[in-house]
Amino acid sequence: MVVLSGCSSTPDDPYADKRDPFEDVNRVMWDFNQEVDEAVIKPAAEVYKKVPEPIRTSLHNMFENLQEPWSMANNLLQGKPTDAAVSAGRFFFNTTIGLLGLLDPATEMGLTKREESLGQTLAVWGVPDGPYLMLPIAGPTVLIDRGTDWVDGNYFPYTEIDTDWDIPRYTVKGLRARLSLSKQEQMLENSLDSYTFVKEAYFQNWRYQVYDGNPPPEEDEGNESFDDFEEFEEF
Repeated sequence: MVVLSGCSSTPDDPYADKRDPFEDVNRVMWDFNQEVDEAVIKPAAEVYKKVPEPIRTSLHNMFENLQEPWSMANNLLQGKPTDAAVSAGRFFFNTTIGLLGLLDPATEMGLTKREESLGQTLAVWGVPDGPYLMLPIAGPTVLIDRGTDWVDGNYFPYTEIDTDWDIPRYTVKGLRARLSLSKQEQMLENSLDSYTFVKEAYFQNWRYQVYDGNPPPEEDEGNESFDDFEEFEEF
């Protein structure tokens, strides 16, 4: 099980998680998010689940397709021209024969997603993660990850689309993320400390993204595995 580091992170606490200097505040926000989830998000996800799966998938594909140009740019910035070409190809084929992204013929053609964000690019360049934060509604993150959201949301083709698209985009992505997390709820409930469990799961997932699925071993890595626990998708 996850070894608890205590409910408080203070400079004098030898067991404090240095990645989480605002643990006291983060735990309060975690409790708040749990209450909002039970009262609003989980019920909304259950209603959304009644929408036929092909429609849900098409909506998600459409919004994901709009991220391909930015993934292409970030792949180039990370020195991965082949992945950048794949992202460009995905955008072209899914936008044209995929009916503006409602369908995903690119994957069927072998062009699997190479999604990258500015936060991941900065991490690859060696910029520190910054403190761990538990954001209201959005959930766990580190500063370098969500701190670049404004840039991640202001690129072509989003710059050519009315900002009213943001509401359905974040709603669809958020509800889809909540439905996927329902599969891991039992694992979360069985954890010794759900806050710490989610934090460790987030960091493992973040490293997995930064290193394209091949993160180097960590010296202080424990025996706990979070491979079956999916990350909160970014809204």
